Amino acid sequence: MGSVASSSLDQIPLSYATCSIGCGASDTLPRRLEAIGKAGFTAIELSFPDILDYGEQLLGHEIPPDDYNELTAVAREIRTLCKANGLSIMMLQPFANFEGWPKDSPKRKEAFERAAGWIEIMKVVGTDMLQVGATDTPANKISTDRSTIVCDIRELGKMLAKHKFRLAYENWCWSTHAPGWKEVWEIVRDVNLPNVGLCLDTFQTAGSEWGDPTCSTGLINDLPASELSKKFVASMDELARTVPAEKIYLLQISDAYKVSPPLEDKVVDGLRPRGQWSHDYRPMPYDGGYLPIEDVARAVLKTGFRGWFSMEIFDAGVQGKGKKYEMEPFAKRAMESMQKLLKNCSTDT
Repeated sequence: MGSVASSSLDQIPLSYATCSIGCGASDTLPRRLEAIGKAGFTAIELSFPDILDYGEQLLGHEIPPDDYNELTAVAREIRTLCKANGLSIMMLQPFANFEGWPKDSPKRKEAFERAAGWIEIMKVVGTDMLQVGATDTPANKISTDRSTIVCDIRELGKMLAKHKFRLAYENWCWSTHAPGWKEVWEIVRDVNLPNVGLCLDTFQTAGSEWGDPTCSTGLINDLPASELSKKFVASMDELARTVPAEKIYLLQISDAYKVSPPLEDKVVDGLRPRGQWSHDYRPMPYDGGYLPIEDVARAVLKTGFRGWFSMEIFDAGVQGKGKKYEMEPFAKRAMESMQKLLKNCSTDT
């Protein structure tokens, strides 16, 4: 496995997800972009809900999520705002619940129509990458057959390739069929297209193999930390050895709070416990979290990957009830924590 020289980390490009800053209606997208740009990030992950929200603000009425004429007009304005703040748009996200629908079903038809619409938005905003989250639709509604999943992702990859766009496939730790890095990597490997790679994430990886918000210790199956560590170290070693650097398109960065009292093991507002955890309990590194996120980031860097590190945090406080902060200082702290993470991941310091 490769070493991680500190000098090799100096040029890693840094991005920030628009959905992961701001704590109220007054924290509009233009203000968020300004804070992100001032903090020194050079790009954003553009969140689709932010296009909808900004469109309503801009046009004075709610935009249906499938009105791609109006959405592309709004997206064009967002691109202008980004340029004014020295930001490019690295990726459009989160494209969810795409794969696994029964053939000839209305849901499958809608998924591909949605993909075509999002491609039009990508053209307008000037990004070449679409993030696809491993579906979390219940298993009684979709196929979890690996060959079906691979076929669907391959078909989407081919749609994107026509426009020289890429697909970044992400494991969500509450996904129905691919909660871990290994599952999404095996799918990407089997899809075997040059424009289909991985969106890896420190929270999603450690949250699927280390943490559990329904356990009192915060650890999977309440396992002793020493036993869990051995398993996790072995998994990260495998990631570093088996995933080619060119198949990683970005690494998203966040930690997680240990939830106390633990979340109940039930679905709330359509979200499984790990989905709830992801939605509200994800601080930036070194800000109260407990997951071994440095181990994940170091494993990814040991593959030779030196691409995008992107901050994607959902920090509603330790209790998940909400958190008030000023955006500019918050974005600056996020940049400082990103730099600290990079420094701590090097193997020569």
